[in-house]
Amino acid sequence: MGSNPTPATSHAQLCFAARMTDVLSAAVRNNAEWCALVCRTHGIDSRFAANVWRSLGPTPQYYPDAVTLTAQASAADVLPRRDPSGCSVKDSFATVDLGPEGFEQLFAAQWIHRPASAPAPVAAPRVTRVSTAAALAVWSTAWGSGDVFRPALLEEPDIAVLAFGEAQGNGDRVGEGDDGGRAGRSRGLRGGAVLNRAAGVVGVSNLFAAGPADAGAVWAGTVRAAGEIFPGVDLVGYEHGDDLGPALAAGFAGIGWLRVWAYSGS
Repeated sequence: MGSNPTPATSHAQLCFAARMTDVLSAAVRNNAEWCALVCRTHGIDSRFAANVWRSLGPTPQYYPDAVTLTAQASAADVLPRRDPSGCSVKDSFATVDLGPEGFEQLFAAQWIHRPASAPAPVAAPRVTRVSTAAALAVWSTAWGSGDVFRPALLEEPDIAVLAFGEAQGNGDRVGEGDDGGRAGRSRGLRGGAVLNRAAGVVGVSNLFAAGPADAGAVWAGTVRAAGEIFPGVDLVGYEHGDDLGPALAAGFAGIGWLRVWAYSGS
């Protein structure tokens, strides 16, 4: 007897694959919009083209000079038009080989997604939404970003900077005001994260925890806060290495790979 034929791909499977493709594209665009906003708060202009977002000046620390927006982007799309020294590129679909152009791969990471319909975590640490320059300075020091995050971010309605203090009960809600700063000074932040709504999704970025034992709680708190601030919107982001596990445990799933390249001059 011959072997059974491979079952045809079902309509449901095709619809799911298309949905994940759309989510991945939204995650990429969301991240590029966040990079553009951070640059804008530093007075740095940028441009969106069909295949790439590109900064028109040197970017703040930790932020790329270009982000590919499609899998069809080429090296020519992302190569800097100025001195490449210090330049970095986020290859959002892991499809552009910049090695021959003098770049080296810094790391690979997974794009992640959590649907809005997934159940919210039951227990989460106390969270406040940072709303003053003083509180943001405390938050930035805890994250280790220097002056990357400018107070102008706090004026954006689609941005939420979260500060986590001590764990509380199930009834906690996101608090307003500068308590995030006071918590940072008096007890030390347990962690923090940034939420940005763009491209139909909410991006989770710059998440940090005081220690490995706090990472799961901070992810849970971030998910819960996102559901309160931006209800009914899917969450996306990217993580790699030891930081990926807590995100997956919080209900995220991997949806694609990216690479970050930096110019090495070799």
